[in-house]
Amino acid sequence: MVRSVVGADNVIEMTPNRSNNYCCGGGGGFLQSGYTDERRAYGKFKFDQILETGADYCITGCHNCHAQVHDIAHHYGGTYNTVHLWTLICLSLGILGPNEREYLGEDLKDVDVFHPETALF
Repeated sequence: MVRSVVGADNVIEMTPNRSNNYCCGGGGGFLQSGYTDERRAYGKFKFDQILETGADYCITGCHNCHAQVHDIAHHYGGTYNTVHLWTLICLSLGILGPNEREYLGEDLKDVDVFHPETALF
């Protein structure tokens, strides 16, 4: 799915990945648990893994991962952008609303994919 939206040449897999990938540390209720220092300390493994890719974006599939990956980037000084997969899908379809562009980097904030059928409204 990701490759079809952003193009295969734009995908950088983390190592390890897939079923061996590191957890971000935000799931299972940990994000809302109140143990912020512990959550961020565990999330440092994911932060380092993301930095190792050198990617400009980290694409997440769930809200907890998005919130945690975004938070650890801010906390540890990461420069990557964190986006939901659905954000990129909506952007590619030309249906991403202005208020949903908050997490896009400067290179994507103004991207507007034109679809002729939207001009009818």
